[in-house]
Amino acid sequence: MSTQSPRKKSPALNRTVGFCLAGVFFMGGMAFAAVPLYDLFCRVTGYAGTTNRAETASDTIIERQVTVRFDASRNRQMPWEFKAPDDAVSLKIGETGLAFYKAHNPTNEEITGTATFNVTPQKAGYYFSKIDCFCFVEQTLAPGETVDMPVTFFIDPEIVDDKEMMDVKTITLSYTFFLKSKLTSEKVSNQTTLNTKQIPQG
Repeated sequence: MSTQSPRKKSPALNRTVGFCLAGVFFMGGMAFAAVPLYDLFCRVTGYAGTTNRAETASDTIIERQVTVRFDASRNRQMPWEFKAPDDAVSLKIGETGLAFYKAHNPTNEEITGTATFNVTPQKAGYYFSKIDCFCFVEQTLAPGETVDMPVTFFIDPEIVDDKEMMDVKTITLSYTFFLKSKLTSEKVSNQTTLNTKQIPQG
C-alpha cells in the first residue's frame, strides 16, 4: 500500500497568508494610532471645536466685536463642584480676554482632575486661541479647597478674512472636568500644578 507524501504549500498560498497577516497588523496599528491622529487633526484644523494654543498675545486688534460665553460641566465620577463665569465678555477681535472658572473639592480627599475643552460654533475653534489655561496641566485640589482657574485667550484676527465666519457673533467656551486620580498627601507634594488664584474663605 503506497503512502502519499505531504503536499507542499504553493508560493502563491504563502504570499496570500503573508498579505493577510500584514493587513491584520496594519489595521491594528491604525486603530492604535487613530485617537492621537484624530486629536492632532482637530488641533490643526479646529475641527470639532478644538481651540488653538498661542505663545503670545495678538499684536493686531480689530474693531469688530465678538461675545464670549462660558460653560462648565463635569464627568459623573468627578466629585468636584465646577462653575463657569456668570457673565459673558465682549471683546474686540485680537483683544486679550481673561476669565476665571471656579472649582471646589467638597470631599475629604485630595483629588486630581483634568479638563477637556471645545468651543461652539465648532467652526470658530480654529480662530479661538488660548495663551494660558488651567486645562494645559492637571489640577490638584486639597480637601475642601476652592480655587479660581484662569484662562487667557483672544480671537485670531484672521477670522475676518474667512467668509464662513461672518455670521459668528457669539462663541461659547466649554470645559468638562474628569477625575484623573486620587492622591495621598505624600504624593501630592510631588505634583506640579498650574498656579491658581485662591478664593478667600469667608
